Formats: sequence, C-alpha cells, structure tokens
Amino acid sequence: MNTPAPACACGIVLVLLSLLTGPQTTTAQKNDIDIYSLIVDSKVSSRFAHTVITSRVVNRADTMQEATFQMELPKKAFITNFSMIIDGVTYPGNIKEKAAAQQQYSEAVARGESAGLVKATGRKMEQFQVSVSVAPAAKVTFELVYEELLKRHLGLYELLLKVRPQQLVKHLQMDIHIFEPQGISFLETESTFLTNELADALTVSQNKTKAHIRFKPTLSQQQKSPEQQDTVVDGNFIIRYDVNRTLSGGSIQIENGYFVHYFAPEGLPTIPKNVIFVIDKSGSMQGKKIQQTREALIKILDDLSPKDQFNLVSFSGEATQWMPSLMPASAENVEKARSYASGIWAQGGTNINGAMLMAVQLLDKANQEELLPFGSVSLIILLTDGDPTVGETNPKNIQKNVQDAIDGQYSLFCLGFGFDVSYAFLEKLALDNGGLARRIYEDSDSALQLQDFYQEVANPLLTAVAFEYPSNTVEEVTQDNFQLLFKGSEMVVAGKLRDQGPDVLTAKVNGHLLMQNITFQTEAKVAEQEKEFQSPKYIFHNFMERLWAYLTIQQLLEKIVSASDAEKQALETRALGLSLNYSFVTPLTSMVITKPEGQEESQVAEKPVENENRHRDIPSGHAVLRSQAMGNRKFRKTGSGSADSWLANRGGFGRQVGLRAMAVGTHDTAQKKNAGVNFSKAGAPGKIPSLSRYKSPGPVHYRHLPSHPVYDMSPVLMGADFGPSLESAPAGPDGVFYDMDLRITEITMTAPPPGTSPAVPAPIQAPSVILPLPGQSVDQLCVDIKHSQGPMNLLSDPDQGVEVTGQYEMEKAQFSWIEVTFKNLQLQVRASPEHVVVTRNRRNSVYKWKETLFSVMPGLKMTMDEAGLLLLSSPDRVTIGLLFWDGPGQGLRLLLRDTDRFSSHVSGTLGQFYQDLLWEPPAADDDSKRTLSVQGHDHSATRELKLDYQEKAPGTEISCWSVEL
Repeated sequence: MNTPAPACACGIVLVLLSLLTGPQTTTAQKNDIDIYSLIVDSKVSSRFAHTVITSRVVNRADTMQEATFQMELPKKAFITNFSMIIDGVTYPGNIKEKAAAQQQYSEAVARGESAGLVKATGRKMEQFQVSVSVAPAAKVTFELVYEELLKRHLGLYELLLKVRPQQLVKHLQMDIHIFEPQGISFLETESTFLTNELADALTVSQNKTKAHIRFKPTLSQQQKSPEQQDTVVDGNFIIRYDVNRTLSGGSIQIENGYFVHYFAPEGLPTIPKNVIFVIDKSGSMQGKKIQQTREALIKILDDLSPKDQFNLVSFSGEATQWMPSLMPASAENVEKARSYASGIWAQGGTNINGAMLMAVQLLDKANQEELLPFGSVSLIILLTDGDPTVGETNPKNIQKNVQDAIDGQYSLFCLGFGFDVSYAFLEKLALDNGGLARRIYEDSDSALQLQDFYQEVANPLLTAVAFEYPSNTVEEVTQDNFQLLFKGSEMVVAGKLRDQGPDVLTAKVNGHLLMQNITFQTEAKVAEQEKEFQSPKYIFHNFMERLWAYLTIQQLLEKIVSASDAEKQALETRALGLSLNYSFVTPLTSMVITKPEGQEESQVAEKPVENENRHRDIPSGHAVLRSQAMGNRKFRKTGSGSADSWLANRGGFGRQVGLRAMAVGTHDTAQKKNAGVNFSKAGAPGKIPSLSRYKSPGPVHYRHLPSHPVYDMSPVLMGADFGPSLESAPAGPDGVFYDMDLRITEITMTAPPPGTSPAVPAPIQAPSVILPLPGQSVDQLCVDIKHSQGPMNLLSDPDQGVEVTGQYEMEKAQFSWIEVTFKNLQLQVRASPEHVVVTRNRRNSVYKWKETLFSVMPGLKMTMDEAGLLLLSSPDRVTIGLLFWDGPGQGLRLLLRDTDRFSSHVSGTLGQFYQDLLWEPPAADDDSKRTLSVQGHDHSATRELKLDYQEKAPGTEISCWSVEL
C-alpha cells in the first residue's frame, strides 16, 4: 500500500454458499441442513470496512449431518475472527504464529485432510471453508469477521458482496452502513440477482455524511416462482461511492488517539509523461493473448496526450524498438504506432533482460539529450506471460541489472499475463523500481484489464510527495513519502497521537507539480474529530487504530518483497507482532480452528499469497467444460440417438416428420460416404441449386427450404445455418454438400408434381432496427441498413444528453458494436457480441450477456435479464435497449422505448425518423407501398412481414413498413 494510485481497487467481496450436507440430493440438502438466519453486517467507517457474517443453521434430519460454511473474501482483507457455537458451546479460532501452527497443519496434511482452509479463487478473492458435524435437531451459529481498507480506484471505492445461500432463508438480511465525514458525493448500487420485483426488498437512505443500504427479502420474494422453492438470491451485491474533496491538503480524521490522513486533491493539471511500452511477443503469447494485447495497445495509444512522449519495445528472443528515440504523441505518430502494434505477431523465446535494458537506454538517451521535459514523469510498462528463456535467464540477475540501470530515475510497472509467469519475479522487479505488479487474467476481457491498468497510471498529478507532521505531536506514522500520485487514486497516512498531544493537528504535504514545488496545508481540531465517531449505531469503534495496524502490516509485507536478506528479519518480526496483537490472519500467522471432541482434529487456516497461485488459479465464475458445443462447429453424425435428441431440444421440436438430415464437416472421402446424411430419393438425382443467397451468420427462420427439382423439403425449417457461400462448397456423392456449417431440424422429402418447378420463398428475417413511431398511424417502422461505411451516428439528442453510435456489418447483417453515451453522466455503455462494457470516469465494468443485472446510480438505471436484454432508463428520458439476440439473424440489436420523449433536436441515421415525418397516401393500385418523406428526403416504404426481435427468440412475425437506408 505504499504506492498511491496504481494499487488495485480492492473492495469487500464475499460469497455465502449454502451450508451443505454430505452427498445428498439437492432437495435433501436443503431439507436436512436448514439455514434459518443469514445476516451480513458491514460497517464502513472512513474507508475502513469491518464485515461480520453470521449464519445460523439447524439439522432437521434424524441422523448426524455435515454442515459446511463457505465464503469468499478479498485477497487484501485480513480475517480477524471465526467462531462456531454448537449447543451453547463456543469453539473459537485462535490466531498464532505460522510456525506454532505448522505442526497441526502438517499433521492434517498427512491425514489427507484439507488443511489450508483459505485458498485463492478468482481474480481478487480467497475462499474460506469450514465443515462440522451436526447432531439431529442441533443448531450451529457460524460467525466470520474480516477487515480491509478500501482503496480508491479510478475515482471510486467499491464494496462487493457475493451472496449465494442456495436455499430460501427465513431471516435473510444485509445491512451496510457507510460513514464518511468528508461527505458522500456519489453512491450507486448494483446487483446481478436483483430484479424490478425483488428491488422492493432494497432500501437506500443517504444524507450528507451517512448512507444505509438494507436488503431484506421475504421468503416469497426470494422464490424464483410460486412453484419453485429455489432462491433467486445468487450473485453480486455491490456498492460504489466517492467522497467530497477539494484542492487542499486533504482530510485528517481522528479517533481514540489515532489519526488517518487522506490526500487526493481535485483540480490539479496532469503532468506530461514519457512512457515506454515493453511487449512480450514470444511464442507463448500466440493466439488470443497477442490479439488482445494488440487490441489494448491500440486503444491505449489513442489515449495518449499530445504532451506525452512514447516508444514501443517488442521482444521475443531479441528486442526491437519501434523508433530509435522517444516520439511526441502527435496524431500522425500515434497512427504510425497503431500500424506497428497491429503487426506484432508472437514467436520465439523470451528475452526480458535485453528488452528492459533497451527501454531504459531509450529514456537515458532522451535524458542525456535533454529531450525529457522538465517536471515530466517517465514510466516503463512491461507486459509478459512467461519466464525469461533467452539471454540472461537468472531472475535475480535480471532484477539487479534493471535496478542498476533505472537507478531510481523511472517507475516500472509489470503486468503478468496468465499463470505461467513468475509473479514473484515481476513483483520484486516492479517494487524495486517504484512501481507495482499486476496479474492480467486470461479471459474475454483481458484487453480491458490492460486498458484499465493503463488508465490508473495515465494521469500523474504530483511527484515526490512527502507528508509532514510536528514531530512532538505524532509517532509511529505509516509510510509518508510517495513517488507518484495519479488521478483517481488516494494517498493514505496513519499514525498515533502522542500523549498530551495538541488540540489541533497540523499537516503539510509537499510535492512537485510540473516545474514548481507545491505545498498543501491542512489541520484538524482533535476534540471535534473525536466527537464525529461516537455514534454507536453505524460506527465500528476503535476502527482507526485497527486501520493503522492494517495499513502498517500491508506496507511491511510489501517492503519484505524488495528488502535485502539482512532487512527482512526485522520487517517480518514487526509485521508478525502487529498481526498477533490485532488478531489478523496474514501470511505470517495462521488461525487454528477447534471442533467438538470426537470430530476431526483442529484445522488450520493460512492466508495464501499471489505468487503461490501459479498454474492453478481459475478466475471465479468460469468452469472448465469437457463437453463440446454443437453450435456452428462441424461435426460427424454416425448415429441417430444423441443427434436426434439434440435436434429435438435445440428449437423445441418433438414432432417426427419424415427424414432427418444434418450436414457434416468431414474431409475424408470414405467418411463422407458414411456421414449419416441420407436422402430418400423419389426420382433420379439432380444438382442441388446454389444456396449462396441464403448465407447467414447464424440460424435463419425459413418458412420453406429451397427445393431440389426432385425433393420438396416442405415443413417449416428453423435453425438452419448456412455459413460461407455454398456455391464453392464441394459436392459429395449424390450432390450432397460437405465442409459447411449447417444445422437442420427434421424435414420431409417429397417429390413435386411432374412438370412443375417448386417456388423458393424468401425467409422471414429480422430487420436491422425496429423503430416505434409515437403519434403515427403506423406504430412501427422496420429499417434495413443496406449501405454502411464505418461507424454510424444512429441517434443524438442533446436535450436528452444521449448519443448512440454503432458499426453495422453488411455481410453478417448485424451490429458488431453499439455504444450509448450519456454525456451528462460522463458514462458510456459499449456492447459487442462478447460482452457489455460500462465506462465511467475511465473505469470499466464488464458484464456478460444473459447475466442478470440491476444497477441504480444518480440519473440512470441499468437492468439486464436472462434473455440478454439490457435496458438503460431514467425518468423523463427515452429508454434505450441493447440486445444480444440469438434467434434467426443472430447478433446485436437496438431497441427504443418511450420514444415520445425525444426532443425536437434529435438527429442521426435513426434519429431523423423522430423529426417531422410525412406519409404519402398509398398507391391506388398497390396499398402495400407508400412514400415516407423525412426532412426533405423521400424513402420508399413497403408493407412486409418481418421477424420481431423485440420479443423472445426466435421471435414472432409482424407486419411493418420497411425502409432501406
């Protein structure tokens, strides 16, 4: 915690899984071990969170059952207490020095038990789990307590509770109290399980300095439906907030003889930076890693300020620099760098030492030539996914070489991609050189993780920041010198007041801003501050002393990483003493958990560290599935059983109608002959006509299948996916096409009448956009985009403060992305087929389609349901919907509701239809055609059948006026 902004945004994260019995069925588990009370109480006092989880269970079976208490907490949090109360007897967890608990730990391992009760899971979490046998009718109370200092990340603090009781709970309650003497400037709540109906169980109250969030659902509110006894409470519950601050020396708060000083001044200009990006392009980066790295790097380059200077170093076995020297971040240079970045491909070994020394030499050269602006900040950002394999490969030698080369002049930030990298090596490399390390998790949002990290360090505000207090008034002060302060972060200093201390505590904060020194001053009246924290309801008392101990331990642990062997012992001794004195489970201590006599011997909970997770940490929420999806992938059908079952379930078809047919993706001629595609012939074989006109990116709703001259494929065909053009697909025996993606449900083959040619009706398709038109005689307008080049301004309404842009792909007939910008809120929502990204104040939140979401912030409500519909709404504003629609014509769709709220200033490709429209009367001889005049431009409108994507997939047919743009 001794660096300002770059540290991770740490929130309170907890998972409350059910207290499960042994190998019973789900129903038996819920009936036998009953959670009748589950209470989460979290008090956040001046950023310090104290969370208590209390779970009460009863064994309703007539035999002994095992109850398991399992939850997750942040990696940065320290467990401070755990206890079990069984039949009125308390079994506490005792925190000891790790060495003292080692024997019990080793004995448990020898017995084959899971001795490490805390293990890393996911990106920011650790899982805690304890099991105990419960007698019939006996009750058990579990209580877990942990504490953490919330860090400000890109302008916000985050408290995240992940709640999964997995059964209905008679008394389920969450209470979160926040007290911030500086005043709460912003507060939002978000949940992945709340719905509009369940939202009634949530109450939020707030005044200037306090907020109280309560979630207390009834049993009926928890139920998924009246018929189902399953609970809907399953997922994330998040509170984000920030506090008021000014261009001043920060806020000093005092409680019970301890003080904390928060410093994050507003209104400071950004310092120009000189940044070298060092990118690993070794063979292990092949595939998605290098693709996401290129994507992130291109976006990061766009975010450079014209005042910045930069260069790129890419490396595998050898290191290569993009330019021989630092380049100004002009539009022309950024575009050239983008082209270079897009051409980075992965192959070869990993020469970290050579690449790092090249980056330092580039900065040294610019410094010697006086090309680094006075007062600017120089940063090196290293991204690698593996250990050094070429050149100098000894990690200690590399660390020494880099530290000697940098010599305290520049800051180094190390990003470790995935789990093959030696995180301990990168962490020391960064901490030795005034930066920090961060792991980038392999996932669909890896590029966003890289961008988020860059945003943390993109805007330096101050350098060489030092805090000063009168030496006769304070003692045992935590770290008070910092190399860099970044926008959106916060510096925190804590300490003790001396006995007979002053009535007023004064402080100075000195730093360098551009080409001048700057000093901030502030003071706090001790008596007034002490009075602030005296309410017993919402304050966890003596929290500031514990905050001071927590911060001191975290900083000591960081120092241990980069300390010499001679220094480590003293640092560890002090950190251990504080951990024991304040009952914190840290990497230096263990918690011994006792159980009733006759059960397993005592278990030991130890805190894992980041670099122990190598090769085994999987991001939370992701399972490794060994089954194969049958979507657009090619497969071989050798029998009818499983494929028939899949076809019947794919679109809800159970009716047996004639012959079954499926296309296969086999390349072997012999396999093709026996691929399981059999056509019952009613006549001589003929050439199947080209189906290229029906190619589609996904399943298309066909009312009739295009017919062979001899075959009539007549029933409704849904779920057919004609991938690439079939004109070029090689035909196998009997004219059957292979090597194509094709999904066909059951079809019937019959011969047409002799001498007739079957018709080929067009499929019913979804339009590009459906527009509800308020006040018109026609209620909906179907717009098909036939001409699109580059991003389109779809909607813009300055009075509403909203703008919608998108990229339409003609070949796939879908949007590749849609972005909604709320200018008044400084918030963007960008949807792609992969995920939805919400960006606020440079901070990204990523959501996967079809995950439920309920988010309320000032001026905006966001909800997403299991069908993949994301609605963005606010009072007296147009509601904008984004939909990942997996019906026919699969892809991104745009929905609009409450369109009567558009102002008269709305514009854009779609917005123009909400200006004054003029409908010409239909032609006398054809009432299915009309002319629509929009702002002086005439459009031909035709009454057609279209597929309504506003309904649940596969959609329903509607009749609408269709216009092409």
